[in-house]
Amino acid sequence: MDLAFRKATSSDIKHIVEMLADDELGSRREDYRLPIPVSYLNAFKAINNDLNQELIVVQHHEEIIGTLQLSFIQYLTYQGGIRAQIEAVRIRKDHRGQGLGERFFEWAIQRAQERNAHVLQLTTDKQRPDAIRFYEKLGFKASHEGMKLHLK
Repeated sequence: MDLAFRKATSSDIKHIVEMLADDELGSRREDYRLPIPVSYLNAFKAINNDLNQELIVVQHHEEIIGTLQLSFIQYLTYQGGIRAQIEAVRIRKDHRGQGLGERFFEWAIQRAQERNAHVLQLTTDKQRPDAIRFYEKLGFKASHEGMKLHLK
């Protein structure tokens, strides 16, 4: 299958939000409706203007079938290393099970290496056992215990 990986544009936002809202957990926190709420448009502008953020879509022909966000975090440890953080990974439901997720992650790993990141990390909700198995299959290790404090 021919795939194109590229930075998202403002015209992609409705497709991205639709994918984010199209699962059990996402449907509880996302607000997919048309027109797209201004909060998503504002977030896109902030992401798009930050050189350390890359909101990516994957296309098959002209159709958006996946998305993820890569954040590049400069820090002092690891001798001033760069950590890549991957978030909000989605493959559209009707395209899952075709190996597209693996291809998307291969692209993301290569992109992190191009940006000289020494580690690519992610978190996934413990309520997503299929996602956990998928990430482990790709070589990700549950090496740390993550914690979150929701402020809203």
